[in-house]
Amino acid sequence: MIKLAHERRLLSTFGFLNAIIGGDVSLAGGASANDNLRRLIALMRDNEVANRDWATMLLSQQSIDTPEVREALLNAMSDMEEIVRAEALLGLAQRDPELALPWAIVALSGDSVSLPVFEAATLIADVALVEHIRPWIEASSGAWVDKFAREAMKACRSGKLTS
Repeated sequence: MIKLAHERRLLSTFGFLNAIIGGDVSLAGGASANDNLRRLIALMRDNEVANRDWATMLLSQQSIDTPEVREALLNAMSDMEEIVRAEALLGLAQRDPELALPWAIVALSGDSVSLPVFEAATLIADVALVEHIRPWIEASSGAWVDKFAREAMKACRSGKLTS
């Protein structure tokens, strides 16, 4: 019985996330948009890693920039999972590159880096990130990741100087 209830909740959550992906659920401008946005933000704190990852990625991709959205993204920067933190960093970088800069330094200083971190670094485009990207420029097992690392390095080398 407990397993069935858990499976129903997962299917319901999966359906909601898929509806956002498909454009069937509005997060801005519609009558139920605020409720949908709150539900998506709540999923960023879900027990299931996949739900947190998808919810954070979907919120990061939205153009919505409210204090609640920024708070949710900042909270996700403390998630146990690297991919959730990476998606949150990308969302922060899209909204406020200066706010995202110290988080990018932390992410790039770790033992591994997810692709969204390089995307965020490209958006931040600050020379302070150059030394933190440099170790990741060496060829990895993935040409796709190498491409994004090189793009981030190029953006940061020609980027702004922080004071």
